[in-house]
Amino acid sequence: MRIHRGCLYCGKELTGRTDKKYCNLHCKSAYQYQKIKEQPERFYNKVDNQLRLNRRLLKEYNKAGKSVIRSEVLTGQGFNPKFHTHHWKNQKGEIYHFVYEYGFLQKTENRKEKYVLVTWQKYMENR
Repeated sequence: MRIHRGCLYCGKELTGRTDKKYCNLHCKSAYQYQKIKEQPERFYNKVDNQLRLNRRLLKEYNKAGKSVIRSEVLTGQGFNPKFHTHHWKNQKGEIYHFVYEYGFLQKTENRKEKYVLVTWQKYMENR
């Protein structure tokens, strides 16, 4: 006795093996993709995605090795200063936060929030 079942993705009636779940590879792939999209994003993925976005923005706005940019420009594009990989303290006591090799220092000048963007240098390793 054969049980008639439908494809898990499109519902089309299946023929062939009794343990078959999908009518073709497209339906199998689409069903798996749909299941993954329904699952909530894992914490690790959220952190990794934010770090990648932060690094990309810092790299994009710091072509010269050191630059200054208004904070609303970066935060408007999704930059989140709470996500960084490490920090470095200079001789003045200012703390630069880094996302891998690109760093930033939050400053307020003339009541406007700004970021000083820098690139990691060899001399920073010894502190």
